[in-house]
Amino acid sequence: MTFCALLGPAAAQAAAGPAADGHAGATGATVEELRLDGAVPKEILARSGFADVAPRFARQVTATRSYDAAARLVEREGTRLWRRAVDRAQGRGPAGGDLSRDDDRPLYWARLGMTRELRSWNAGFALSDAQRAALLDRLEQTSRGQSDVGYPAGGGYKKVLVTGFDPFTLDRDIRISNPSGATALALDGTWIRTADGQRARIETMTFPVRWQDFADGVVERALTPVLPRVDAFTTVSQGRVGRVDVERFNGAWRGGFWDNVNASSTGTVPVVDPASQPQWTRTTLPHQDIVAAHTGRFPVYDHTDVTEVPAGATTPVDRSDGPTPGSAARAGGGGDYLSNEIAYRATLLRDRLGLTIPGGHVHTPVLEFGPGNTDPDTGTVTDPGFVRNRLDIVAQLRAIVGVAVR
Repeated sequence: MTFCALLGPAAAQAAAGPAADGHAGATGATVEELRLDGAVPKEILARSGFADVAPRFARQVTATRSYDAAARLVEREGTRLWRRAVDRAQGRGPAGGDLSRDDDRPLYWARLGMTRELRSWNAGFALSDAQRAALLDRLEQTSRGQSDVGYPAGGGYKKVLVTGFDPFTLDRDIRISNPSGATALALDGTWIRTADGQRARIETMTFPVRWQDFADGVVERALTPVLPRVDAFTTVSQGRVGRVDVERFNGAWRGGFWDNVNASSTGTVPVVDPASQPQWTRTTLPHQDIVAAHTGRFPVYDHTDVTEVPAGATTPVDRSDGPTPGSAARAGGGGDYLSNEIAYRATLLRDRLGLTIPGGHVHTPVLEFGPGNTDPDTGTVTDPGFVRNRLDIVAQLRAIVGVAVR
């Protein structure tokens, strides 16, 4: 396991606290949104200039007088938040504070501020639960870049899609950043030269760390209109310390590790048409080329480990060379958390759409704080080593994309 192996089972359950399903409680806020009241999220928002996002949105939504007006507001302000975060990461406009521009956390916490305001909003007109849910859903889509993918007209260049994730394991260290989310912000709408000299345009989006959203089809809904238009894609998440892994195999299994609303899910990955669901999918990224290329500071591995229940057996076994015929998945190369699941869903969608494009999953190194700043109880929200590590990871992922799309 990688993405989900940062805590052992006992520590994970302790970090999750009392049993919770992530649904809004008496305060009208979810488990994820309640973390906004902590000192660290407030500091991140203040030091990035994003502290104004939720209060401004609250004033605007309070002034709306119809569902249609609220829907237009959500569309505009969700898109605005995504563009603002991308612009900040790419050096456009004022930084808004002393937090480094490459930081993905302001977007995460600002979005939660907006969803909390929308969830607790007392509308001055009849607003059904279904309508409120639709507004929240659209706010998620627009503020994650999922509705913002656009490639310029004409040919002569390659089209690439990259996805990232929110920060996670926040009950262990609320300061945490996710380099995959930072990569998405840094690369969205950018042009690169591929390893063989072609121009390529990268578009990006991010996804939540929540089991239920994946069960509800958030990945398929976002990727189905995009994958047929691209020449290559890679889903990205944070993996193991000190290394990049190109995950060869993805498994149809959820391992139950707690998500960002302290919910757990164990069992077969739920997809449409489960009768035709394979136990395994595999990368079509040029993994040998990626491993061989000099893309950056961290070593890159063709990662072939899996955990399976062999055909005719009942006990899971670990394998270092991929799954055997007829086996049941218990963990892909990327583990059994949502990193494995987005890789599984994206590559399954690729195959069901009949696409032959390069596509798969890349795990970044764990983003580590600098020496002397590792204790979440006494540490600061950033430090020079932390920033340098994130910048190095983002630069290496940019180079890997250039190899992948060749």
